[in-house]
Amino acid sequence: MRAIVYERFQGPLTLQNVVDPTPKHHGVVVKVTATGLCRSDWHGWMGHDTDIELPHVPGHELAGIIVEVGKDVKNFKVGDRVTVPFVCGCGTCPQCHSGNHQVCDNQTQPGFTHWGSFAEYVTLDHADINLVKLPEEIMDITAAILGCRFVTSFRAVVDQGKVQGGQFVAVHGCGGVGLSAIMIANALGAQVIAIDIHDETLKLASELGATKTVNASKSSNVVEEVRGLTHGGAHVSLDALGSQVTCFNSVANLRKRGKHIQVGLMTGDHQHPKVPMDKVLANELEILGSHGMQAFRYSAMLEMIKEGKLQPEKLVERTISLEDITIELPNMDKFSNKGILVIDDFER
Repeated sequence: MRAIVYERFQGPLTLQNVVDPTPKHHGVVVKVTATGLCRSDWHGWMGHDTDIELPHVPGHELAGIIVEVGKDVKNFKVGDRVTVPFVCGCGTCPQCHSGNHQVCDNQTQPGFTHWGSFAEYVTLDHADINLVKLPEEIMDITAAILGCRFVTSFRAVVDQGKVQGGQFVAVHGCGGVGLSAIMIANALGAQVIAIDIHDETLKLASELGATKTVNASKSSNVVEEVRGLTHGGAHVSLDALGSQVTCFNSVANLRKRGKHIQVGLMTGDHQHPKVPMDKVLANELEILGSHGMQAFRYSAMLEMIKEGKLQPEKLVERTISLEDITIELPNMDKFSNKGILVIDDFER
């Protein structure tokens, strides 16, 4: 099969012909019909993920059709159109038994623990608990952007943040995760404040449901500006970027008993950020993480998409070919794209 491969971290990405994958007894092989390009793929290429063994094929957001099934798979068959969360559970550890597959003790992640979806085919493990059948109403391109950014934002806003109508929600960083969170919080009736450093991105955030915007590169005090716009602070605030500054601001701009949700990955020098713990104590703030979403929770999200309450396809800026990844992935730290790029051409 054709696949994008890198043989050293931060090294060249090349389109190569590699051996076709085979499924484990509990897994499947999926022919990839669309796959999203995510900043997490950039983090992996940079060497920020210790699970990756070289040479490596990245890619973890995908939609496709099952072409081969392991002997122990019961709930899926060849020809099924599916997607998958980027964290795949084992089904047997204490976390999975408690329903928290997103933090499985033995988790696998396509594009990290094994070769991913920047290829014509990809293997997915423990299919019966991880795969999600796609409704006919949802296109491949839409489904391909659900597996990481959108589901992580959905769980952060709905399950972790428990956002309700009328609440103020602040979203720091308006990349794919942030824009997804804005759309979801708006659908729940929240008043969303979008914070970013680019006016064009903030314009898109407004189109997706943000009621107010703050350009952090022009603001003299982001925290105070957000607190003013929210009449005393956000009820729920998300760091959707993952930096020391956005994390601190997200906690500091909360009102009393507010919730900070850490969604953006914290890597390198940002792993141990400064936190205003005095405010956490005095104002009884909550600090929560959000790491993916279980496959069984997809039904609620898919229903909202089918009903038109959520329109993730609006997050797609453009579609590209498999070979285009060699140029686009290394440049993701430049934040030059306002929306999400999706690969849907595997032949050019």
